[in-house]
Amino acid sequence: QVRLVESGGGLVQTGGSLRLSCAASGRTFSSYAMGWFRQAQRKEREFVAAINWSGGSTLYADSVKGRFTISRDNAKNPVYLQMHNLKPEDTAVYYCAGAVMGRLTAARAAWNYWGQGTQVTVSS
Repeated sequence: QVRLVESGGGLVQTGGSLRLSCAASGRTFSSYAMGWFRQAQRKEREFVAAINWSGGSTLYADSVKGRFTISRDNAKNPVYLQMHNLKPEDTAVYYCAGAVMGRLTAARAAWNYWGQGTQVTVSS
């Protein structure tokens, strides 16, 4: 059974930093694109960032460009999301996702595998 498990969420003050991690089991994700989405209360799940299988290509939502960095280490956990200068509007449940894809896409429907999510709360 394929599982993606997120960790690293928590409570942080405005301007603070967090690093999220996503661990995979049940399948080798080194050949998969990996991504992060988030869902705030009463809002739809939205794309945050994605990285291709080799780590050579990334894609970011405009709202996080310059503040968040996605990376991967195929020898360990498959993907990380380093978040700096966090804002209250970043508060959400953050989900790890995986898919086989050529060109990275922010389209939620293109991502096949999902974790259970980790809560990130940014206090003002």
